[in-house]
Amino acid sequence: IYNGVMQARGPKKALIDWAVGVADRVADLRLAGREPGGMLGLRYKLADKLVFSKVKQAVGGRLRFFVSGGGPLAPELNRFFYSIGLTILEGYGLTETSPVTNVNTLEHFRIGTVGKPVPGTEIKIADDGEILVRGPQVMKGYYRMPEETARSIDAEGWLATGDIGELDDEGFLTITDRKKDLIVTAGGKNVAPQPIENRLKTHPLVEQVVMIGDRRKFVSLLVVPDFAKLEEWARANGVTWQTHEDLVRDPRVVAHVEREVLGSLGDLASYERPKKIALLPHDLTVENGFLTPSLKVKRRVVQDQLDSIIDELYEEEAVDAAR
Repeated sequence: IYNGVMQARGPKKALIDWAVGVADRVADLRLAGREPGGMLGLRYKLADKLVFSKVKQAVGGRLRFFVSGGGPLAPELNRFFYSIGLTILEGYGLTETSPVTNVNTLEHFRIGTVGKPVPGTEIKIADDGEILVRGPQVMKGYYRMPEETARSIDAEGWLATGDIGELDDEGFLTITDRKKDLIVTAGGKNVAPQPIENRLKTHPLVEQVVMIGDRRKFVSLLVVPDFAKLEEWARANGVTWQTHEDLVRDPRVVAHVEREVLGSLGDLASYERPKKIALLPHDLTVENGFLTPSLKVKRRVVQDQLDSIIDELYEEEAVDAAR
């Protein structure tokens, strides 16, 4: 939906850019507990009539709010939908917590977080950043697996979630990554891939993205491109192809995506900044085994099944090691 709105062209694009700019100013006010008035209020009503009402009609026209869970939601996407009048309440939990521990509400709402704990739930952050949960919804244990249970729940009833996060002064929880997904480079730097991946999901050339680089000198990206946008650029630049496999292997195409995508990450720390991109010809799906049923990337499967593509990204590193 977001890409469909933002990829408009010509006069329609100018109208949408104006409307989104108005909505962004209104979002700032509403997040501060105020409503727009005067000319800004009138402009927002006009933007809603000309642009946003059509988006809301596309999702039924009577929607009060969405609830998002199961995987990370890019704050930029959440803010966009909030600004146009489609609130997304992001929450968090595990199967082991039945399953909700935190959720944003219409009364207590903060973009970029998964909200405050639900009643009766305690949240704290361990010394290594792991989120710990205690409450009546926490399981008694894994069925007939006492050793695994003891590793997950301590004597005081705190469940180790396996997620890394932060708590602010008001009790809003932010998930930064899965503990097991943290990338440790060859130089010993810790890189949390999810925030960078989430940021790139709003890039017009990116459909799906996975960051790699554990125990490597630098991090890289595996990208499933938006093929409609990529084909449009390829035709305009004299690239010919028959299949998506042909397209993603063309050096000109790869260079174009690297230039556009990597160029958008210039503000990251040097060790967080990806150096190379490999383009994938097919989506990562539940059916082909790369995603869980809740649409999380199976990073180990990606590493195992796409090892030849990954090795190509680090050929120079392998040559240096051989010397």
